[in-house]
Amino acid sequence: MRRVEHVMGFPVSLRTDEHLPDEAADAVFAWLREVDARFSPFKPDSEVSRLDRGEIGLGEVSADLAEILDLCEEYRVATGGAFDVRLPGRGLDPCAVVKGWSVQRAAELLTAAGARSFCLNAGGDVVAAGGPWRVGVRHPEQADKLCTVLEITDGAVATSALYERGAHILDGRTGAPAAGLLSLTVAADSLTEADTTATAAFAMGTEGIEWAATRPGCEVFAIDASRRVFRTAGLPVAANRTAA
Repeated sequence: MRRVEHVMGFPVSLRTDEHLPDEAADAVFAWLREVDARFSPFKPDSEVSRLDRGEIGLGEVSADLAEILDLCEEYRVATGGAFDVRLPGRGLDPCAVVKGWSVQRAAELLTAAGARSFCLNAGGDVVAAGGPWRVGVRHPEQADKLCTVLEITDGAVATSALYERGAHILDGRTGAPAAGLLSLTVAADSLTEADTTATAAFAMGTEGIEWAATRPGCEVFAIDASRRVFRTAGLPVAANRTAA
């Protein structure tokens, strides 16, 4: 099965080489559409928007949103405020956590439906099972080239960079666009951890490389603004550079 839908503002693709009932794939994309409706800060009737306007209180939010907000606070504290979903002058925006969290949940729906080998790609961030799956990491300055290829059996890969959306990641300590890095990729057991760690580390600038590398279970590949390349010893680099 290969299926692609546009959800949450980016393409999401599901690939599996085993038989998977259509209902299982339907549940994945239905869940992601539900997440977009409930937690998008760009939808005025979402739970996030209603919380931000004060129409509901923290004690009234759903268990899912409470979990998301707890993760946001965990990373805010861990980064000394560099990662912050409540920047001054801006509304509540937990998208940096919601994406990885929701796609990881989608992968768990697939596993619960009996899928053992699949690759779920959400706008370039990947969670995979039953590999090996080869995941290409795009060169931050040359769109037609890869700077490395990782090999994932059961786990996730996420990259934060400037090439898709420009300087959209802000350093919560200053309110200014994050500086010092061109891209930072994290491989971890879950996309919740990989995606949020990559975004949080990017917000920290060059100090985020070492910070991400010390996170339990995280392996890091990064390119700084001086074009220097950093990689942790356990990074699962593929034997060849052909990406799936």
